[in-house]
Amino acid sequence: APGPPGRRSAARAAEPGLPPVVDRVPTRDKVVFLTFDDGAEKDPRFVDMVRELRLPVSVFLTDSVVGPGYAHFGRLRAVGASVQNHTLDHPYLPSLPYAGQRAEICGQQEKIKQRFGIRPTLFRPPYGAYDDDTLRAAAACGVAAIVLWREAGPLRPGDILHCPEGRGGASLTRATTDLLKRVQRAGFTVARLEDYL
Repeated sequence: APGPPGRRSAARAAEPGLPPVVDRVPTRDKVVFLTFDDGAEKDPRFVDMVRELRLPVSVFLTDSVVGPGYAHFGRLRAVGASVQNHTLDHPYLPSLPYAGQRAEICGQQEKIKQRFGIRPTLFRPPYGAYDDDTLRAAAACGVAAIVLWREAGPLRPGDILHCPEGRGGASLTRATTDLLKRVQRAGFTVARLEDYL
């Protein structure tokens, strides 16, 4: 992975005091960012892959999905993965009032702080769905940026990739290997999202 950039990107919030919503980082560097959601798949080979390749990845965890599996993500974090917030229970946030959204986001901030001693700075809303209450709740919970992703098309500098968990019986390690081949063929490298936001 490349080292941190000389300066961070200029992601801006739509309103002062609210975190920016990003699906791509404004950069000219030929980098993309790998992100993983939920925490359902706990492939031990993926921990080895992240360690051996020094692969900068960000995992957005949902407490009810991770369940008793936080130790796996502790191992991932120990080899360089970043642990971020994806709510307590993975609800469709716009269907909840402000107080419910705040409980989902702040509650997971606290769970991750209890488990790992850090408070996440990034938040990914389940299904990529959010509204004004989500932005206000995320700000109240100390979130610095709302992170979405780009689905398809040719890679562009700064794309945030939503990595699929193993599909059709493929492991997370296999799915990530396939994605890394695509990234390399396009002439990109993987960078740490937190270094750019």
